[in-house]
Amino acid sequence: MTPPVAVQIVGAPVACAEGVKDTWREVAALTGDQLRRRFGEAVRVEYFDLFDPACPPVPPGSQLPLVFINGEVFSSGGKISVPAIRKRLESLALIHA
Repeated sequence: MTPPVAVQIVGAPVACAEGVKDTWREVAALTGDQLRRRFGEAVRVEYFDLFDPACPPVPPGSQLPLVFINGEVFSSGGKISVPAIRKRLESLALIHA
């Protein structure tokens, strides 16, 4: 059996007038839900806070949110794009749409 494709999302809490918000964690959870509906057990989505000891190494110059697919940087900064991640997963030939 092929191990699941690992999608790792790195973010950080954001301070604002209402306090600290964990927006990237929420977006990562929604992303994970959508990808699991599409790919099932073939994909594993994990969120890491930038300051979490288990966080994958962040390459110099990277921006948040940072998305890794199977340990390689997929996107840095901007928005988390579920359609772009989905296309990349489909292109791996490990996951069939």
